[in-house]
This record gives sequence, structure tokens and C-alpha cells, in this order.
Amino acid sequence: MNRIILNETSYHGAGAVKEIVGELAHRGLKKPVVFSDPDLIKFGVTKKVTDLLDKAKVKYAVYSEIKPNPTIANVKNGVKAFKAAKADCIIAIGGGSSMDTAKAVGIIIANPKFADVRSLEGVAPTKNPSKPILAVPTTAGTAAEVTINYVITDVEKKRKFVCVDPHDIPVVAFVDPEMMATMPKGLTAFTGMDALTHAIEGYITKAACPMTDMMHLEAIRLISLHLRDAVANKPSGREGMALGQYIAGMGFSNVGLGVDHSMAHGLSALYDMPHGKACAILLPTAKYRKIAEAMGVKGVEKMTLAQARKAAIAAVEKLSADVGIPPNLKGVLKKEDVQFLAESAYKDACRPGNPRDCSVAQIAKLYKSLM
Repeated sequence: MNRIILNETSYHGAGAVKEIVGELAHRGLKKPVVFSDPDLIKFGVTKKVTDLLDKAKVKYAVYSEIKPNPTIANVKNGVKAFKAAKADCIIAIGGGSSMDTAKAVGIIIANPKFADVRSLEGVAPTKNPSKPILAVPTTAGTAAEVTINYVITDVEKKRKFVCVDPHDIPVVAFVDPEMMATMPKGLTAFTGMDALTHAIEGYITKAACPMTDMMHLEAIRLISLHLRDAVANKPSGREGMALGQYIAGMGFSNVGLGVDHSMAHGLSALYDMPHGKACAILLPTAKYRKIAEAMGVKGVEKMTLAQARKAAIAAVEKLSADVGIPPNLKGVLKKEDVQFLAESAYKDACRPGNPRDCSVAQIAKLYKSLM
């Protein structure tokens, strides 16, 4: 049996954010708190949404104490901000950071026994749905607007932990490529390769099923076709990536990921490396004939399985290089950290979904191969 969980409603295409006020009214929500990071506020991206709220005379508060890799402290302070605002919902504007923080806060408000945050790791036994979250992605990568996952950084223990909870999915997603137009090239590349990782890992994970295979292969095709143009900030590229990363999220949220993400979480927590960049450097270890076809490799049907695997890896490496991702972890990964990272990756909630079971020693070997 397979279970598929998606948003109640999602809007796609330029101008999608204009539907926010109507959705608030339709759902009887009157006092949102806007979660958005400081840079989005500084550069006027968040204002594109708050202007709509102002025009409709919707009262709201803003919480912006959100780091690129959100921490336990960010979540706890977000809970305080929600309560202080006497809010009834959250509008999360941003990438995975804003949305992951919003998910944790929404869950804790509805399930106070998890206020320590750490107890949310893995599949937490929450009983109540999160306070309503309306999600507005400003990056094309994490697909946090359509997933039941979120990731929080434990600064004290120098690790990230994954939370998987059907109760946390945003009720509405507004996937508007115009909200992504101000993303710099580097961030566009990192988040885009994160989305490709989601699609490839979701396709080969142990729990994959025909419905999610369909989603993941289409996501791989769209991302391979549009990421280069998105990095060049072409509207068609932005629109294609907005759709591709969302479709990848539809899939992997329901079947899980693999060891690539488990290894990337440790790198992000220990070195504060952008999550998408870490995923992209680790990604070429995943390979399949259908992946090569979806990425536009010609003549795959005439290749042996071994040749198709190599072609898929080469296609991933070419796309990664074209959008400026470094080929390895040279200058970042320290030899003395490898064992800690390998042990953290082995314990990570994404690792069991990997198509091949792996040991701590094997994960350590993968890390070392990228030094």
C-alpha cells in the first residue's frame, strides 16, 4: 500500500501570490504571522506579499529570526512570536529555512508537549495538525511547501535532524516564479541541484512506487531542461524550475530520500554549507538508465546498464558544473571530521530509504572519496 499526501490547495504560475488574501478569507483566518528571513525582508521580496495584506487591511505580525540552517533557538523564539501576536496561522515566505521553521512552530503550537524541539526528530507521535501554514517559496529547490518533512539544526550537538510528520504540510502553496526572480545565481544553482537530488533519490529509494516514479522522472526532465536558464534568470527557466522542484517534492515527500541527503545534512550542520551545494557534490553516486533518459542523454536504449549508469552520472556532473557547483569537498571537509559525519549520516532519518544498505565505514569512504 502507498500513501500520498499533498497540499489541500496549490496555485502555480506568475501572480499566484495574489490568491493569498482570498485563501485567508475562505478559511476564516484573520491574524497571520509572516515568517521570512532578514535578507528577503531587506531586498523587498517579502513586501510583495505584505503589500497584498496591507491593501486588504489584514492585520499581521512578522517574525524574521531565521537562519539559513534554522536552529532550535529560531524555532523556540518563533513559538514565542506566534503566541505574542495571538496569531491563528503562518504565512511562510522564503526557502526551506522559513518553511522548516514555520512547520516546527506550527506543530509545537498545536502539540505543546514537543516544545523542546528535539523530540520532533524522526517520526514524532504528534496528534494534532499544525496551525495552518500558507507557503510561498522564493527558491526552486527544497519543495518544503509540499512536503511533510522539515530539518532543524542542533547547534549544541553540531548536527541536523530530520522531522517527518504528515501533520506539518502547508494547507496552501503559492508557487509563483515571480517570487523567485531575485535569487542570485549561486543560490539558484544550489537549490536547483537540491531539487534534482530530491527527484533522483526519490526515484531510487526503497519505497518508490509507480505514482511517485512518474513524478520523479518528470521532475528530472524539467529540472535538467530549465535549471541553466533559471541560473541565467530567464523567465521560462524560473517557471520550469518552480514546477519541476514542486513535482519532485510531491514525490519524495511520500516515499523518502537516501544517503545523499543524510551525508549532506552533516556537512551543512558542521560547516554551514548550503544544503543544495552539499547535495549536488554528493549526487553523482546515484545512477539509473531512466535517469539518463530523463536528463536528455541520447542513445540510452542502445547502452548496457553499466554504460547508462555512467551516462547518468556524467549528465549530473555536467549540469552541476554548468551551474557552478564545485566537483568535490576539497578545502571544506576535514579528515578529523569524517568519522563524526559518517556516524551522523548513518543515524539520519533519510538514510534507511537508500536503495543499498550502507555501513558507517562505507559512508566514511564516500566522504573521503570527495576530499
